[in-house]
Amino acid sequence: MTIGKLAVAAALILAPLTAQAQTRITPEAFLSAVQGKTVMFHDYPTGELVGIEEFLSPTLSVWRMVGRGCVYGQITTPNEQICFLYDDDADGIPVCWWPFLHEDRLMVRLATFANAEIQEVRSITEDGVNCPSTPIG
Repeated sequence: MTIGKLAVAAALILAPLTAQAQTRITPEAFLSAVQGKTVMFHDYPTGELVGIEEFLSPTLSVWRMVGRGCVYGQITTPNEQICFLYDDDADGIPVCWWPFLHEDRLMVRLATFANAEIQEVRSITEDGVNCPSTPIG
């Protein structure tokens, strides 16, 4: 699925549109679009690859960060956010994001006001992340 097609599909299932340059996407719409797929996240605006995430189900993913191994994440969707609690998170605090569209590009913003990190989805494929012992479902 191309990013353009995903943007059109997401636009059909978005929360009500606003006049802002960004259009928030519900976590459920985002997860529905990426379930069973692998997503490449790039830093915005530098374009550097941050990592690759395979969405195994609406509640489970596997993340491979550049230069590191794979970790599995439990996905939850509190307060209109997508949150990931990864196996290697020593503090037990999930990392949460707000998904949105900006100029027909799918992006996520870290759901904290202390850090405005934004990542752009550059590709969505059917390929896996090639991690050992990837659980099914």
